[in-house]
Amino acid sequence: MSHRDIMSGDLPTDINIKEPRWDQSTFVGRAKHFFTVTDPRNILLSNSQLENASRIVHTYRLGQVPSGLTEDQLWKAKYIYDSAFHPDTGDKMFVIGRMSAQVPMNMTITGCMMTFYRSTPAVLFWQWINQSFNAVVNYTNRSGDAPITVNQLGTAYVCATTGAVITALGLNSLTKHVTPLIGRFVPFAAVAAANCINIPFMRQRELKHGIPVFDEHGKRLGESEKAAQQAIGQVIVSRICMAAPGMGIPPFIMNALDKRAFMKRFPWLGAPIQVGLVGLCLVFATPLCCALFPQKSSMAVTRLEPSLQEHIHQNGNDVQTVYFNKGL
Repeated sequence: MSHRDIMSGDLPTDINIKEPRWDQSTFVGRAKHFFTVTDPRNILLSNSQLENASRIVHTYRLGQVPSGLTEDQLWKAKYIYDSAFHPDTGDKMFVIGRMSAQVPMNMTITGCMMTFYRSTPAVLFWQWINQSFNAVVNYTNRSGDAPITVNQLGTAYVCATTGAVITALGLNSLTKHVTPLIGRFVPFAAVAAANCINIPFMRQRELKHGIPVFDEHGKRLGESEKAAQQAIGQVIVSRICMAAPGMGIPPFIMNALDKRAFMKRFPWLGAPIQVGLVGLCLVFATPLCCALFPQKSSMAVTRLEPSLQEHIHQNGNDVQTVYFNKGL
């Protein structure tokens, strides 16, 4: 522990808590950041603990250091605050839409999707539950700069749910002629398809009008559809990779367990075992796949739209690279 951690009076007022604690130019730094952001223990925090973290962050931003505060405590408060309060509006977010709820919610839904994948009603029900949860997450984590309208949310929800259900039912009908192991991968194919539909629909405004791009000093240079395409593509890859371990590893284990005598005696064990296996995978896959690409993404100016390139150079900006928030 550093001298600064022990002596609270030495804590400076210029620590940049608007940025993550760790170097985001490295995969390890990004992974440490997202392990903290997605920590499921944060959903167990009481309202008084959340309000206390909010008070510490707001007081520090005003240039005041609360008595006895250490640097470690400041960063802990910052991450607790970020886990529960919307970055643009400052409102407390709906609990199941928070990033800290991703692991427990996804392990339950995904585990059940993979357990009850054989019957059509079960496929319909769990794909609907999954896309309803995705809609809550996407709405809860919406950008204040480009708010999601009710129409956009509804369209994305209906399209993603329909795409997932059609994919799942279509693949289920084909798997009647293949091994049970292959059949277990149907839910993953449906989730991957839904992500490819849901995320672009949810962020269609960005694809049409562009997202803000900045220079390295944070000066806004304009809006770019090309940057939006890169950002959304990276998010889709991250989301599919996030789902892959939890939906790719357990089928092999469950297929082997199904042949065991104890599973035939206690078939009800299938769901809790599957949920537990998915949860174990997601605890690591969620932060590691969020860390695949920097949150503050970049793009060469030469790859931007010609009109935006011209606008940037006309304003005397000798910029080679632009930066933008890719979203989650």
